[in-house]
Amino acid sequence: MLNCAIIDDDEIARLTLERFIEDSADLHLVASLPGPMEALAFLKSGQKADLLFLDVQMPLLSGLELLRLLPAPPKVVLITSRPDFAVEAFELQVSDYLVKPFDFERFRQAVERVSEQLRVATAPPATPEGSAGVPAAMFIKSSTRHVRVPLADILYVEAVSNYAVVVTRGQQVVSNQSFKELADRLPSGTFERVHRSYIINRDHIEAVEDKVIHFIGGRSVPIGKTYLSDFMASLKV
Repeated sequence: MLNCAIIDDDEIARLTLERFIEDSADLHLVASLPGPMEALAFLKSGQKADLLFLDVQMPLLSGLELLRLLPAPPKVVLITSRPDFAVEAFELQVSDYLVKPFDFERFRQAVERVSEQLRVATAPPATPEGSAGVPAAMFIKSSTRHVRVPLADILYVEAVSNYAVVVTRGQQVVSNQSFKELADRLPSGTFERVHRSYIINRDHIEAVEDKVIHFIGGRSVPIGKTYLSDFMASLKV
């Protein structure tokens, strides 16, 4: 069971989240807070939450600013009325974001994504050896850090603005390299471009439906028109 905290100055959104958490057997609400100052007091008190539902736009301190103040934040699902902060969200490695108004089904998708990330984080590490001539992992420069990402863990790479975002089942890494530069480093065969903004790892495909690729764990990406025919042919469909 995941211990959850809500941080949102919007009372209607808080009440909605409280009801959704109450209706979820795998969640337990430990705090429902109306603003960032109350949230800081809660977190500094030593109380623990596995998952924060965090509003982006709040007075005094935004949700993103609050998140930057936390040295070791738990999993975070952002709550927002404006879905125009994708790069910042990726940089802060949030698990998901919900755009108001959202329903119970979308809420559960976010919760399942968090649960999957936590399962992956506690799973035994993959075997480090790669195939002959193919590295098992790559280092990705993200801001001032070099992050090691096992190739087998990558679900897809996405072009977001001037960045390339590497998405795994456990994290999202914003690369300083361009989408094309990162694409050139990925081994062909396992990785395939299916859209002008997406390269996918075929090993993680769960299903393909209505020009959309669905991955194990709940994520999905579209297939571009110019890539559809070749991709479907590669599936022997």
